[in-house]
Amino acid sequence: MLIVLSSNVLWSCVFWACLAVLAFTYLGYPLVLAVKAAGRSEPVPRIREAARTVPVDVLLVVHDAASQLARKLDNLVALDYPLEQLRINVVCDGCTDATEEVARSHPSPRIRVFAFPERAGKSACIDRVLARLDAEIVLFTDVRQPLASNALNALVAALAEPGVGAASGELVILHPEGFAGGVDAYWRYEKRIRRLESATGSVVGATGALYAARRSAIPDVPAGLILDDMWIPLQIAAQGYRVVFVPEAIAYDHGSPDAATEETRKRRTLAGNYQLIHRWPALALPWGHPLAWRLWGHKWLRLIAPWLLLCALASSAVLAVRGDAFYQALLALQLAAYATALIGRASPLIARVFMPARLAAAFLSLNASAMLALSDYLRHPNAHLWQTTRYPDRPR
Repeated sequence: MLIVLSSNVLWSCVFWACLAVLAFTYLGYPLVLAVKAAGRSEPVPRIREAARTVPVDVLLVVHDAASQLARKLDNLVALDYPLEQLRINVVCDGCTDATEEVARSHPSPRIRVFAFPERAGKSACIDRVLARLDAEIVLFTDVRQPLASNALNALVAALAEPGVGAASGELVILHPEGFAGGVDAYWRYEKRIRRLESATGSVVGATGALYAARRSAIPDVPAGLILDDMWIPLQIAAQGYRVVFVPEAIAYDHGSPDAATEETRKRRTLAGNYQLIHRWPALALPWGHPLAWRLWGHKWLRLIAPWLLLCALASSAVLAVRGDAFYQALLALQLAAYATALIGRASPLIARVFMPARLAAAFLSLNASAMLALSDYLRHPNAHLWQTTRYPDRPR
């Protein structure tokens, strides 16, 4: 009997320890930031006319994007920023379609084309071209997402502050429906965290579709990186600069058309987190980077979360089988939550009309993606050679 009681205590400790870490991951970390923000706020400069005089190099790396490129170039040329201060660098990464021809035939004289015959990946292209740039500010963007007209103006204004080394824009998902609606809710939660991080110091990464940095602070970018939008900001933060979030700078995108597409994208991103730790192990140490505790609160604990969820389920199941009514109730609640998630995933109609199913499906999908991302990275180290995601055209 004593052995059983001792075992029950152990399983109970496992359950509550898992629950405590999960609670900190999704609730505690944002709460700590909110308390810090209430006591001290780091302002981000507002848009100023003086900022519009700063030269900017736009860096756009593309692979087989002929069908999207003209629209993106039109969008960049139309930004509310003096065109004479803007140079748009299109980098063709081993393109096999008409991407290069589309770029060279665009009527704007502010476009410069770099064409590399062998595909090397986005980070390799960034590193090759950075040495050829000379503007004070470099704007990183992707081909699929159009930018709001004032987006560049807002980012350059933030970088006018001497202590700011990089500035991230905000990605707004248009027309989120069904499964995409659940992902959009998670993305709004994510952006709230970024606002709090920026208000209290620095964010731990940038929105890959839209961020800008001081050229003098941009580090060498190793070939093969999956997440240049974390590597570059974290390297800049290591130099003592702030990395800020600028919600006025907006890029627009559509939600993934289905769960499978979103999971593929998310697994690749999460595999990039494992790659960062592999290539820069100090990021996982409490003293290894100025933003170490934020990395744990915002990123690394989320990689552990799916395993904690499994441990919580298993430990409560053991205690429930042994006849503990309290843990039987907790097990039933967990199983009901997973069932709701599976129903939301299986039925887009239910997900559309029943918000708990929509949110539960997105939460389960994100954690399943985190669980599978490690094996993805170990099995496919060349995931940096991305496949462009193309969504159906929909009105803005």
